[in-house]
Amino acid sequence: MSQLGLFDAQYPSSPGYKRAGTSSAAAEVVKPRVATLREQVLALLKLAPLTADECAARLDKSILSIRPRLSELVARNLIEETGSTRRNESGIQATVWRAV
Repeated sequence: MSQLGLFDAQYPSSPGYKRAGTSSAAAEVVKPRVATLREQVLALLKLAPLTADECAARLDKSILSIRPRLSELVARNLIEETGSTRRNESGIQATVWRAV
């Protein structure tokens, strides 16, 4: 198993991780589902700019499964920040994303 994690040659096509162990094991577990979820997030952002929390709510998914997909889409140059923010579920200003 790669020790490179986020800097692995497969990222952003495959989920990244920070180190071998639980992080890399989790990446392997979610690997079969991330391409579909990444496509769903991108499809939403093609319709309207959204925050990560808004994407998670519209897809009825955990924010923990959405944030990494946004990072992967950024790394692939498929989405970008709009320059705007909106308050998220925790009351903090969050980045609004859009499809490129």
